[in-house]
Amino acid sequence: MERVTITGGTGFLELNTGGRVALPPSLRIALATGQVRRPLADTLREMLALLVDGHYRLSGPHRMAEADELVPVTAWPDHDAGRVSYYRTAIRAGHRPVAIVLAGTRPLLLDGHHKITAYRAEGVPPSVVLISAAQPEYTDS
Repeated sequence: MERVTITGGTGFLELNTGGRVALPPSLRIALATGQVRRPLADTLREMLALLVDGHYRLSGPHRMAEADELVPVTAWPDHDAGRVSYYRTAIRAGHRPVAIVLAGTRPLLLDGHHKITAYRAEGVPPSVVLISAAQPEYTDS
C-alpha cells in the first residue's frame, strides 16, 4: 500500500460531481493490459491530480470480490459491445485488465466500466486499484 498527499488537485472526481474521466493514452494502455507499474502514485499521477486535496492510500491491483456494490460514474452497464467483447476475450485468455475504484461507503468506479462489465459476464472477480482516503501521517519532531 502506498500513501500519497494531493495538493493542487482539481477536485473533478468528488463523489457528488460524477462525470467522465479522460485518461492519457499511456495510462489507458497500462490499465487495459493490466500492466500497472509501481509506484502507483507515479502510474496514476494524472488520475490523482483530479482528486480534491488530501491524503490517500493506493493499493492493488488486486481482486475485488464485492464488485456488485460499485457505483458507476457513467451509465451502467456500458453499451459498447465491441469493447466489452475485447475485454471478455482478454480475461478468458488470462489477462487481468485493471479498473480504478475510489473506495468509500459506496465504492465509486472511476475507470473500467467496460472491464467490470466483461468481468461480470465472465464470472471472474475484477482486478482493481483502490484509492481511499487516509489520515495524514504525523511524526514526532
